[in-house]
Amino acid sequence: MLPIVRGQRVGLFAGSGVGKSSLLSQLARGVSADVVVIALVGERGRELREFVETTLGETGLARSVVIAATSDQSPLLRRQCLLSAMTVAEYFRDQGQHVLFLADSVTRFAEAHREIALTAGEQPSLRGYPPSVQSAIMGLAERAGPGIEASGDITAVFSVLVPGSDMEEPIADILRGVLDGHVVLDRTIAERGRFPAIDLLRSVSRSLPWAATAEENRLIADARKVIATWEGAAMMVQAGLYQAGTDAMIDRAIKIWPGLDAYLALNAPANGIAGSFALLAQTLRGDQNR
Repeated sequence: MLPIVRGQRVGLFAGSGVGKSSLLSQLARGVSADVVVIALVGERGRELREFVETTLGETGLARSVVIAATSDQSPLLRRQCLLSAMTVAEYFRDQGQHVLFLADSVTRFAEAHREIALTAGEQPSLRGYPPSVQSAIMGLAERAGPGIEASGDITAVFSVLVPGSDMEEPIADILRGVLDGHVVLDRTIAERGRFPAIDLLRSVSRSLPWAATAEENRLIADARKVIATWEGAAMMVQAGLYQAGTDAMIDRAIKIWPGLDAYLALNAPANGIAGSFALLAQTLRGDQNR
């Protein structure tokens, strides 16, 4: 539904406690790459150990480089953590390898930069952030992406803490404008127990339509249409105000939505992307015996 292609730069926008770290660990274990470089900026020590030993686990660590600066360290170290991790990723890319770069989070990198800039006398402007934070973030993002000639690529996922789901917050707004797609995690979806709690209608992958076949694009568009129809009618249906047969699109959404919601929480099938699209086609047909 939201393909990530080699060399793409994606933003992962989420509030606290909606499954961001778990999704990053799934990407670290599951995305095809030679090396995974993980930058953990401003994490609490307990969470850092839990992420490395439990969430990431031996499978993820086997091909990973983890660079961390905990929340009690100076802003100089916290800012340098992400920059150093990108330098490590560039090293492996220059060796011709495909690197998956996971940054958690750009928000804490920006907060560290703000502390340094304000101490140096720079004036705050963007909701307390100094003007230089924009060039710092954009410069970091531009270092990722496809390599040149015989070098490899850096596929980057930059996570952003979005307080109160405010996508107009300065750091989120800056990153959204320079990346090749954004994935939004929604607290409401997490609270009803579906993980990953991705809000598909607010998320975009700019690798489409080129990263999928015509049939795959048709399935993705159809699934989005069903989700949009259900979300528009859900309150009316749940309140008992909708009468079956009034609208064919709503009738179809009512039938398909439970299966589609379950599909979005499934792990990848053994036969990979082809199997995932085959399962999506079954779901959109309303096949309950999938």
